[in-house]
Amino acid sequence: MKVKVLVIISIVVLSSGCKDEVLPKPKAMLRLDYPQAEYEELDLDCVFAFDLNSKSIIKENKDCSLILDYPIMKGSIYLTYKPIENNLDTLLIDAQKLSYEHVVKADNILEQPFVNPEDGVYGMFYEISGNAASQSQFYVTDSTNHFVTGSLYFYAKPNYDSILPAAIYLQKDIRRIMESLRWKK
Repeated sequence: MKVKVLVIISIVVLSSGCKDEVLPKPKAMLRLDYPQAEYEELDLDCVFAFDLNSKSIIKENKDCSLILDYPIMKGSIYLTYKPIENNLDTLLIDAQKLSYEHVVKADNILEQPFVNPEDGVYGMFYEISGNAASQSQFYVTDSTNHFVTGSLYFYAKPNYDSILPAAIYLQKDIRRIMESLRWKK
């Protein structure tokens, strides 16, 4: 009798002791650390100059169109220069149209005007949230002679949650480009 009770107690203790306590996994976020931005003035043989992040690789095309490549983030900022030849309205409409072509996939498009009367630089910055092809677009002009547009694209299919840290980093670079852009006389 004692043996039966001892066996039953042993079975109960052993079977209840083998269960792992189920714990929910804690929420975690992917941590992406990018290098601190260091800027230097980019002075090419163009009609404009601006501060460039030293972590980017510049590819110069004809007519002062540039590609600022960021291999760490797998993204690029494309800059296009066009002279104004009585076509400012057309250039503005095209720049705005390009930004709003992303409205199909975008959750929101935030317009932020930019005005720098000291250097004669005026423009608009478009912050695009959602799974759009581009996370940022912008244009700057002096309203009489020069017009520069810019777009941010990543090498991969857009997944807003995944590219958000890189998009924020590169949006800061775009703002620095806009703030530091100067027209050469």
